[in-house]
Amino acid sequence: MPHLLLIAPAGSYRVGDHMAAARDVGCDVTVVTDAAIAMPGSAIVVSLCDPGRAAATVLARLDRPIDGVVGTDGPAVAVAGAVARRCGLVTSTAGSLAAAADKLAQRRACAGAGVPQPDFAVVAPGVPQPDFAVVAPGAAESARPEALLPAVVKPVDRTASQGVVRADTPAQLRGAVARVRRICGRDATVLVEQFVAGAEVAVDGLLVDGALHVLAMFDKPDAPSGPLFPETLLISPARLPTDVRERVVAVVERAAAAIGLTEGPIHAECRIDGDRVGFLELAARSIGGLCSRSVRVAGMRLEELVLRHALRLPLPAPTARAAAATGVLMLPVPRAGRLVSVHGVEHARKVTAVTGVVIAIGRGEQVVPLPDGDRYLGFVFARANDPDACEQALRDAWDALDVEIADGGPAREPAGEPQRLVGG
Repeated sequence: MPHLLLIAPAGSYRVGDHMAAARDVGCDVTVVTDAAIAMPGSAIVVSLCDPGRAAATVLARLDRPIDGVVGTDGPAVAVAGAVARRCGLVTSTAGSLAAAADKLAQRRACAGAGVPQPDFAVVAPGVPQPDFAVVAPGAAESARPEALLPAVVKPVDRTASQGVVRADTPAQLRGAVARVRRICGRDATVLVEQFVAGAEVAVDGLLVDGALHVLAMFDKPDAPSGPLFPETLLISPARLPTDVRERVVAVVERAAAAIGLTEGPIHAECRIDGDRVGFLELAARSIGGLCSRSVRVAGMRLEELVLRHALRLPLPAPTARAAAATGVLMLPVPRAGRLVSVHGVEHARKVTAVTGVVIAIGRGEQVVPLPDGDRYLGFVFARANDPDACEQALRDAWDALDVEIADGGPAREPAGEPQRLVGG
């Protein structure tokens, strides 16, 4: 039986679905995490901060060889890559995985390769105001960040739209930089990108020997335009003309190649403005949170495809597609406070085409909305004959839910899956 090493931060949403996929594949699993978690069997606990050191520690503790390694999200991805390189298993280079976790590194790599993307600038560590930012490759050499307005201001290393704020004026730009640094640290590097209007799409794929196998393409009917950027609805297949879909895939392929990724899952986002497709960002992992539950290829869950790739098992043909439309709603936190209850869950579950509702934050927990927070309240899933019906089912379920939040309060009651969100 194949032996898989599964590496996951203790707060990841992804462990349960990967373990279920391992049962489907028929492989033994050893779990590596950075804190004790409730898992059947034993797990190796090690810091994930230093990929090389973590890889050496893990390999020293294993009692038998491994046939594949998967990092679910966050720092686990780089550690998995370090383990794979030491064992001669499939992975991307350390540099490419590091770049995939750094939005500024992505911007610079794609600028050098001519990948279409927003012009951008960076407010460097120790620089207090954007007026004195170093302009990165990709923006006009003479430009200051104000020349990029309206702009999107973001940290270089966060997910789930945490810290992402729109600025339309120089004063808003300075305030947005200050807000990002309140979230990420007073000396954090801040990325300033020219805002791109238009439709937004997300692509989940699997890189195999450098070739991109598209697993799903989602459109975002509520694609935010600011001032904040919470994600809500994702619908697949994306409702785009064939030629536009092809251009999106081509841009994602070029971005992945520019960053240097060659193996494993990727989740990428693009904006479509008229005839122009622009690359937004990419992660060397599959779609975040529990959103992968909306993806099926040839009857397989997304995690099974990732595990099969890591173990070098046969994969379905790249042309395999789900027969039905699927979608997911990420429930945003409406305001800060203590979560009292989410009313109407059973009503939402009874909406035609809804296949599941998961509230991922327990009653009594403190919640903080984006961009300061990093979690969604939960997820609603739907499956229908066409994307429009799928979207309507999710909207009807959303309307059925009523979130009650109170100010303050010490009590905490864990939910069924009380884990930290890694966003889409």
